[in-house]
Amino acid sequence: MSSRNFDKLRPIENISTTTGYCSDPTVGDSLDEIEQEDRWTSLQLACRDGDLPAIEVLLSDPSTNINAPPSGWYGQNALQAACAQGHIAFVKRLIAAGADFNAAGDFNRPRTALQIACSAGNGEIVDLLLGARADVSVPAAKYNGRTALQAASEGGHLPVIEKLLHVGADVNAPGAHYGGLTALQASCSPTSNIAAVRLLLSVGANINAPPSRYLELTALQNASLHGHLDMVKELLERGADANAPGAYTGGGTALLAASECGYVEIVKTLLAAGARVDTTSGQKRQTALQAAAANGHGDVFAILEKAEEACLRKREIRLSAVLNPS
Repeated sequence: MSSRNFDKLRPIENISTTTGYCSDPTVGDSLDEIEQEDRWTSLQLACRDGDLPAIEVLLSDPSTNINAPPSGWYGQNALQAACAQGHIAFVKRLIAAGADFNAAGDFNRPRTALQIACSAGNGEIVDLLLGARADVSVPAAKYNGRTALQAASEGGHLPVIEKLLHVGADVNAPGAHYGGLTALQASCSPTSNIAAVRLLLSVGANINAPPSRYLELTALQNASLHGHLDMVKELLERGADANAPGAYTGGGTALLAASECGYVEIVKTLLAAGARVDTTSGQKRQTALQAAAANGHGDVFAILEKAEEACLRKREIRLSAVLNPS
C-alpha cells in the first residue's frame, strides 16, 4: 500500500526522474526515452527542446506533418511536447498552424495536450487550449491516464481546477482502469492540498467512490497513505468510510495504509472514527497490525494492539450475553 510498493511494480528505467508514483509521467527523461529519441520527428524534438527557429523552418515545409503521432515508449506529438515543457509561444504557434489538441498520447504518456497542461498547472496554456475548444471531457486513458480535472487535482492546482469546473468538467468522471483516480482521490495525493479537496467536495465529488481495481485508492486511503492528517479529518467529518475496501490488486484499508507508513496521529484518528483493526481487503489480506509489525512501526503496533484487545473484549462480552441470557 505504500508508495514504495507501487514503485516496485515498475521497471526502474520506466520511472520518471521526478518523484514518486504520483509524479507527472509527462515530465522527465528515462533511459528508454533517450534510447528511443531517434523515433521522434524533427518537429516533435524542436517543440520538446524549445527551438523556435527550427519550428518555424519545419512549419514552412509542406511535407512536415504537424500532427505526426507519438512513437516509441515515451513519445509525444509536437503540441504535447510543447505543453509538457511549458513553451507557451510554441503552443500558440502550433494551435495557429492547425495542431490537433485532442490527440491522444502514446502508451506510456497517455495524455492529451490539455491533460498535460493541467497536470503541470500551467494556467496560460490551459487557457489557450480551452480557447481553442480543446475537449475537457476526454476520458482517462486505460493505463495510468487522467482526465484534465484529475490531472489538475493531483497537482493541487486550484486556479486550473476552477477553470475546468467552470467549463463543465465532470468532477466524478471515472479514473483509469489501471492506476486510475477520480478527481477527489487524486486531490489526496502528496502533491495536492486540502483546499483542492474542499473545492471538489463543494461541487459534489463522491467521497466514497471505490478505487480502480488495480493499484489505486479511495480518497481516504490516499490521504492516509501520504500522511495528510488534515485531509483525513476533513474526509471523515464529511462521511468517508473508514473501513472501505482497497483495490483488488495492491490495495488495503485506510488504517492499513497509515499503519504501514507509521502515521501515529492518522492511525488514532481512524480508530476514533471506527476503523476496524482486523479488516483486510484485496489480494493483500493483511491487517493493519500486521502491516505495522512488518514495517517496524512499534508505536503504531502498540496502539493497534490495544485497540485489538479492546475489540476482543467487546466480542467476548457480546458472546457471553448470547450464551448466557439473563
